[in-house]
Amino acid sequence: MLEDILTIMWRDWLVLRRRLKKFILSRLVTPVLYLVAFGWGLGKNINLASGSYLDFLVPGIIALNTMNVSYMSVTTVHAERVYHKSLEEYLSAPIEPAAFVIGKILSAVVRALISTTLILSVAIIFGASLNFAPLNFLIVIVLNSIIFASVCFCAALKVQTYEELAQVNTYLLMPMSFLCGTFFNTAELPPAVRIVIEILPLTHTSQLLRAGFNLSSFLILLIYAVVLLWLATRFFKRLST
Repeated sequence: MLEDILTIMWRDWLVLRRRLKKFILSRLVTPVLYLVAFGWGLGKNINLASGSYLDFLVPGIIALNTMNVSYMSVTTVHAERVYHKSLEEYLSAPIEPAAFVIGKILSAVVRALISTTLILSVAIIFGASLNFAPLNFLIVIVLNSIIFASVCFCAALKVQTYEELAQVNTYLLMPMSFLCGTFFNTAELPPAVRIVIEILPLTHTSQLLRAGFNLSSFLILLIYAVVLLWLATRFFKRLST
């Protein structure tokens, strides 16, 4: 099982290694724009009791970025299933279906970690103060990446066109990008809206990256990750039946 997972991850790493420069450059564009526009521009007019708005913003950008990177990293599964018809090769290969799913999702986690490292480097250059427990930070990033990579894996196995896959981004990821505590404190939202927002995983990721360990938020992310990973594996197994 472990060997199968590592084989899938190695295959994806070889693909990423050939495009690593382009990946790094593309991953820097959006965070730099956010830091300039919100951290330097808008942030100068915002005063927070806990510190500068730039310090508040960086964890939100990291949460948002890991969501997007991990999701986009698995969109190739859709092309392999619908257009290239190569997903059947993995189903017929002597590997466990769960190993393929876990390998693809962990490959997305690796991409998210690389992207996070880039953002932290840029944030330091911008003068942000980074104060977090490294282990807690790493665990939260991994869980958040597993969640949204699994979401994309499930969607990639169910939808028939890229347009439908993009709709998942429009109706699910886009609202979370702006409402789940990435750019402002969710306590400012109306109570009815806040109840819904606080169910969503990105809200808890932002809170954990910003405020440190919280057992309830950690358990919510863990449940999301386990359930979605199980669903992704279940959907993939159904392709062989």
